[in-house]
Amino acid sequence: MTRHAAVIGHPVAHSRSPLIHGYWLKQHGIDGDYGLRDVPPERIETFLADFAGSGLVGANVTVPHKEAAFRAAVERDPVAQALGAVNTLWLEDGRLCGANTDVHGFLANLDAAEPEWARALGEAVVLGAGGASRAVVYGLLSRGIDRVVVANRTRARAEALRDQFGPRVLPVDWRDLASRLDGCRLLVNTTSLGMKGQPPLDIDLSALSPDALVTDIVYVPLETPLLKVAKARGLATVDGLGMLLHQAVPGFERWFGVRPEVTPELRALAIADLAAKGQLT
Repeated sequence: MTRHAAVIGHPVAHSRSPLIHGYWLKQHGIDGDYGLRDVPPERIETFLADFAGSGLVGANVTVPHKEAAFRAAVERDPVAQALGAVNTLWLEDGRLCGANTDVHGFLANLDAAEPEWARALGEAVVLGAGGASRAVVYGLLSRGIDRVVVANRTRARAEALRDQFGPRVLPVDWRDLASRLDGCRLLVNTTSLGMKGQPPLDIDLSALSPDALVTDIVYVPLETPLLKVAKARGLATVDGLGMLLHQAVPGFERWFGVRPEVTPELRALAIADLAAKGQLT
């Protein structure tokens, strides 16, 4: 029997999840499909309450529904519980269960690109304090980073992350960011600055350690202005596309019973799709 999965969001037409999961379904010869479900905010609670009637074995959840999915899930994995957000749903004995795979996606992306990135890393600097930042901060703390500096234009939001995750999170004002970059070995951008159609992220990277790694969760464009400047300085960089690809792995395994791999071929397929839509640069 064909198993159906989908991504739920609003809007959702831009999602690359069907491309990713469609590739894996074909690669493994699985009788399944993966589509789009555009559910407006006023209908999401009703949709999730009757998820068993949707015909789906599971789903990814994107903005703005991750918190609604968290509330609807009867059981949640520890990461989702810690973040208060669910991006992966499945049915188990008729019960709606939820997980958050954003942390896995972020860490797996760094592990694949720079396997030694966390070695002897005492401090990291994270830009932004939104939902994506929560996942990144949680992931860094789980890897034993002593201190995670969070810089945000609204300091109260950075302080909320400290209140949530404890004293290893250090909130700083955006205007004080330059001093925190001195000798920094890991810089993570979780803001939308640098995304296509948004203002660039204009910061001075000259104080970073020569062996620093700079990563951006934005992947449209693939090489953001931040990554371009970092590369010009000879610094190691990791783009955000890998996070998107790796976060999809646990859901596919849950729904279709096979753990897929993020291969160079899949990455090339995603890059070709970016290029076809004029989103590569």
